[in-house]
Amino acid sequence: MKPRFLLGARADVPFLLGWCALIHLGQEMKRTSCHVVRVAYGRWDDPMTPFLRKILGLNWVLVLVMYGLLIFGVMMIESAARHVSIPKDMLTQFGSAGAYFTSKQKTFILIGSVAYFSAAFVDYRWIRWLGIPFYVVSLALMVIAMKQDDSVHQLKVAGFSFQPAQLGITAGILLIAWLVQDLPKIHRLFAAPFVRIGIIGLIAAVPFLMVMKMGDMGSALVWIPVAIVALLIGGIPFRHLTCMAFLGAGILPLLYFVVLPLVSKRGPERIDVWLRMVNGREVDISGDAYAPHNVSMAVGKAGWKGVGWKATAEMGSLHDKGFIPRDTAHNDYIFAVIAEELGFRGSLLLLTAFALLLIQGLFIAFYSRDVLGRLLVCLIIALFFAHVFESIGMCVLLMPITGIPLPLISYSGTFVVICMFLLGLVQSVWIHRHHQYVTPLKPAET
Repeated sequence: MKPRFLLGARADVPFLLGWCALIHLGQEMKRTSCHVVRVAYGRWDDPMTPFLRKILGLNWVLVLVMYGLLIFGVMMIESAARHVSIPKDMLTQFGSAGAYFTSKQKTFILIGSVAYFSAAFVDYRWIRWLGIPFYVVSLALMVIAMKQDDSVHQLKVAGFSFQPAQLGITAGILLIAWLVQDLPKIHRLFAAPFVRIGIIGLIAAVPFLMVMKMGDMGSALVWIPVAIVALLIGGIPFRHLTCMAFLGAGILPLLYFVVLPLVSKRGPERIDVWLRMVNGREVDISGDAYAPHNVSMAVGKAGWKGVGWKATAEMGSLHDKGFIPRDTAHNDYIFAVIAEELGFRGSLLLLTAFALLLIQGLFIAFYSRDVLGRLLVCLIIALFFAHVFESIGMCVLLMPITGIPLPLISYSGTFVVICMFLLGLVQSVWIHRHHQYVTPLKPAET
């Protein structure tokens, strides 16, 4: 039955005009909705390019906190490294050892900035393919480092020295996140809890044992929280995790008294000194307990304001007097220098910045679009938390001395670049959280 206004009556002209207006409005709404969808995915008539959209979509809180920590670290390196011995020509060129190490740190920050934004703007689903080659190369480099007569097991490439253990944990994080998500798509057997536990355990155990064999207990211990978080986020049932926790507690004495002395010579000694100091027993503060005693004293005597930045011995600085080991004050013990010179308020500001960085990472993990992104962010946050907890904890006797840098703060060369690359991956998860692989829409016909 035709509408009443199509019968040709002159009185129905207003109804005819209204009907045409509704049809035109519907066509405009359809065209507008298509335009909105195209804009959402950056297609055709989108005035913004995808690259500009990624720049505007950055998590600026993460960017500002990261660069705030880096700037703070550069300032503290200048004070902490002022007593380090450097060649005379470098001393003449830069004026002081602190300025020399500060200049080198700025160079690494510039390189790290390139790595950060490159990782941030590239979809992390493409970067995951670097997991296997990075992992194999890092294991090969660790084997080469173990054969060298170097106490810190560093390698030099193109004038830059780095520890392959740091590259190993980065590759391990990429590989674990990738395999835990994609292997179950190949066969449902890989989704079984015991298979996932085996994959995570194997990927983490190989570099862990190699780093322990090199004597770098600090870099090895960070694998423990990373592996635990991988099991939690990887979907392992709670009953399996409980069973593993009881088994781990049962074999802990065997690991401490039998395995640890075999893979690390200094590890048992440092743990024994730490346990004696915690329990109030007598230790040799001029021998094995020299560093933990004086470092904790520097933190404890600082008070609210501290002794001041670049304080001298006359101002009561233990660092200037040489009680904090000068060769490692700008990397391993930099928190002791920060606490002594800036006091409790400076330490509290630093801890607040790190807490904001970690919480922001958890926020990004919550909004991840897949398991791969969630695992990547959570493992990176676990790595940062382990470094912060160990580095600060050993300065206040919460942890034994392990010799581990404070992320983004310590002078650690290529480790700064690796940290910024990992935070770039976190940023990539945030930028690409809404990205969908969809079939392009065709323009609406006019």
